[in-house]
Amino acid sequence: MKLVLNLLGIAVILGLTFLLSWNRKNIRWKAVIRAVVIQFVIAVLLVKVPIGRSIVSVVSDGVTAIINCGQEGIAFVFGVLVDGASTGSIFIVQTLGNIIFVSALVSLLYYIGVLGFVVKWIGKGVGKLMGTTEVESFVAVANMFLGQTDSPILVSKYIKSLTDSEILVILVSGMGSMSVSILGGYHALGIPMDYLLIASALVPIGSILIAKMLLPQTEQVQSITDVKMDNKGNNANVIDAIAEGAGTGMQMVISIGASLVGIIGIVAVVNMFLGFAGIRLEQIFSYIFAPFGFLMGLDTKDILMEGSFLGNKLIVNEFVAFQDLGAILSTLDTRTGMICAISLCGFANLSSLGICVSGIAVLCPEKKSTLSRLVFKAMLGGVFVSLLSAMVVGIITLF
Repeated sequence: MKLVLNLLGIAVILGLTFLLSWNRKNIRWKAVIRAVVIQFVIAVLLVKVPIGRSIVSVVSDGVTAIINCGQEGIAFVFGVLVDGASTGSIFIVQTLGNIIFVSALVSLLYYIGVLGFVVKWIGKGVGKLMGTTEVESFVAVANMFLGQTDSPILVSKYIKSLTDSEILVILVSGMGSMSVSILGGYHALGIPMDYLLIASALVPIGSILIAKMLLPQTEQVQSITDVKMDNKGNNANVIDAIAEGAGTGMQMVISIGASLVGIIGIVAVVNMFLGFAGIRLEQIFSYIFAPFGFLMGLDTKDILMEGSFLGNKLIVNEFVAFQDLGAILSTLDTRTGMICAISLCGFANLSSLGICVSGIAVLCPEKKSTLSRLVFKAMLGGVFVSLLSAMVVGIITLF
């Protein structure tokens, strides 16, 4: 029964994407089927094949060990505040603090060309499999590592010549992905790193699949061969790159913290008024989004829980959803915990709408109107990317 529900769930996601499409008659169904098959192959390799599972485990342990190195800097700056045992939980220090270190590290790898090298060669493979241009393929792959406004910087000089369909790939891959800088924050909330890495690996193909259904490529594509990615930006040297990365990480921490203070406070106000009717916003979310939990093949007792997670992720942000999931993850079976976590991965929420438009428009002001026109459906596309990944993994875990 769970297998049937998951297959139906994939059909529902593709059906909703079809209904939202700007150009249904030009959807390339062979490419859609090919992309879904590739998603299954990737999931099988990472979840079921022993060598794939070993690679995920090794990478997970390595990423976790590197992220933990950031505790040295956090402890030096914040002292006893890092020790939750003596001070209690301080979210901005213990959960968000490592974002500063990882952002600096990513900026270093970005500057010396390591990320650019990885993105280029994986991107070329993705482009050949999906028939997409180098620019959109590179950005889709870059979103496995960088944020929704960081990855377009790699190809910023080409954005003005991109078609609307290519721009949508940039938006959807940004909404459906997570940056490496932020993984430590999710992990600190109790989300296993291997779940996060599996979700990241499914982003490029899933994003292209959804984006090309929403807006098939019909415009003449400008021929751009041998794309040169911008690694150095405005940085004068390695130290400058690290400093800028740390500064960007600090801005992220402040931005996330401020958003959480504001949005959680507003939710509390809404709940205060809803309390007169004996309900809470979380309960409303749980019923609205429960169908997706049902289609994931979750047990009856977990369907409303997943609905609440998905609602909080879309309306508030993924940190709130991950915090709620992390608190009960040990009580869930492995399959439920994994697919719930994967379904919540990504930046697709209402607050990302403005971030995407303003962040990418800085790189290419001429495309601001296009970004504004595409961004809402791109957000929904980002939600579909995560749900599709969760359902694919859900099927694989049944065998």
